[in-house]
Amino acid sequence: MTEALDGGGGIQGNSDAVTAAADVVIRLENVVKKFGEYTAVESADFDIAEGEFFSMLGPSGCGKTTTLRMIAGFEQPTSGRILLDGVDVSQTPPHKRNVNTVFQNYALFPHMSVFDNVAFGLRNSKVPEVEVTKRVTELLEIVRLPEYAKRRPNQLSGGQQQRIALARALVNLPKALLLDEPLGALDLKLRQAMQLELKRIQREVGITFIFVTHDQEEALTMSDRIAVMTNGRTDQIGTPTQIYHQPTTAFVAGFIGTANLLPVTVRSQEASTVTVDSRTGAQFSVPSGDRNYLPGSDVTLMIRPERLVPSFAPVDGVAGGSIPTTVTSLLFQGPVVRCEVQTDMGSALVAHLGPEDDPARLTVGSRVDMTWAYDGAYLVPEAINPEDAGMTPIDTGEEEI
Repeated sequence: MTEALDGGGGIQGNSDAVTAAADVVIRLENVVKKFGEYTAVESADFDIAEGEFFSMLGPSGCGKTTTLRMIAGFEQPTSGRILLDGVDVSQTPPHKRNVNTVFQNYALFPHMSVFDNVAFGLRNSKVPEVEVTKRVTELLEIVRLPEYAKRRPNQLSGGQQQRIALARALVNLPKALLLDEPLGALDLKLRQAMQLELKRIQREVGITFIFVTHDQEEALTMSDRIAVMTNGRTDQIGTPTQIYHQPTTAFVAGFIGTANLLPVTVRSQEASTVTVDSRTGAQFSVPSGDRNYLPGSDVTLMIRPERLVPSFAPVDGVAGGSIPTTVTSLLFQGPVVRCEVQTDMGSALVAHLGPEDDPARLTVGSRVDMTWAYDGAYLVPEAINPEDAGMTPIDTGEEEI
């Protein structure tokens, strides 16, 4: 792979920009976890701020759950340090760390009422009963289930059970709440509703949430920042907007939703505009994204499906590029029509066309130039193999074990 950048920062993004303005609750310093010869986590090095909703996102086996278990104390790092409020807790057992964990299996006590489930930790810590009643009542109000205090867990829906598990974990006022795929057992509509509920609860209680998921929608919906992980590495850390629109690796570009990725070569750069050559011989102008690119560098052009439009639907803004294609599929998906096309080089691309794009003019087999605006394309400073060109699939991975 040709070196793409002339200097510049690392791949993890500016993690310090967020945490500098707030107190750091959890700090991972070059944390490595090995199981025999297998490296599950490779040099995790980032901060998590107080009151932040921080997600670790990636496919199965990427190391996200192992990282969460090390923060919780269920696993110890092979090397590196984990700091909680500035104190090294790398070898501290779980019950002596001021963090709580909510798993996909909520583990509510079936013989206890909702109130007693939430109160369990406080009573176990010998908190006075007056304080127990006050705090449990407050948490049940926050999770919007005060009227269910006398019910048993088997009398609750899945979403209600999850909110009770949250209340039980939060009532002890931990410095951080760790959530390991907590929505995985819920059906789609309930999962989407609980995404909004989780974010609301986190904002109300003001406690740091660290959320593990393989679901991109969950991470984008709820997170203040996301760490995208693959093969034990942290590829990029950033806000949902940064992760989606400004991926720093081809993996991140393809894993977050769907992206059209095309291999290109840098021809020149003038100020904030980079001119690149495609495999078809066409040249495209692309924003530099505050990077300096060396001529001859092999990089990747990314175009999100919502930014790709047929030539008869004028692009919004200055034109950036155009590719001749053949329509291979048209699928009505409610708000948009999913239009799949094939380039003359054999790469499959996808566009999400709204009514303003006049998709009714297209038919399977018709020829059409697919275009994008100048700011509708983004350069990923990493090369991909030509055979990997085209649209990336939506991840369908299962939860990590």
